[in-house]
Amino acid sequence: MNAVDTNVLVYVHDPRYPDKQAMAHAVVSSLTDGILLWQVACEYLSASRKLSQFGFDRTDALADIRGLMRSWRLELPHWSITEIAENLWGRYSLSFWDSMIVAACLHVGVERLYTEDFSAYPQIDSLEIVNPFAE
Repeated sequence: MNAVDTNVLVYVHDPRYPDKQAMAHAVVSSLTDGILLWQVACEYLSASRKLSQFGFDRTDALADIRGLMRSWRLELPHWSITEIAENLWGRYSLSFWDSMIVAACLHVGVERLYTEDFSAYPQIDSLEIVNPFAE
């Protein structure tokens, strides 16, 4: 199973970075075994406001999330994820929210997380971290 971080979803619709936009689109459209993390969905809905200047509004963002929910499994938060995040937060120099994303991935058995963050950690426990934008 694979998951994407918020930044990957945002880049799909961000014309300011055409190379990243193309790569993000390729990653998102190729994942048939995707997991949509609740936190990522919420962050995406919030972050997509920055794209309104390019004609991408909240109805577009909501339509994206609904589309992903039809083909990917939505992972809702559980308190046990917070406990895993607390452990990760202590072991790695991640923010609490980044720890929550990694913890959610580990909780459901995601093997690979696509993100431009976490470059210092190509692997966190059983989770492979892949930066699709790295050259």
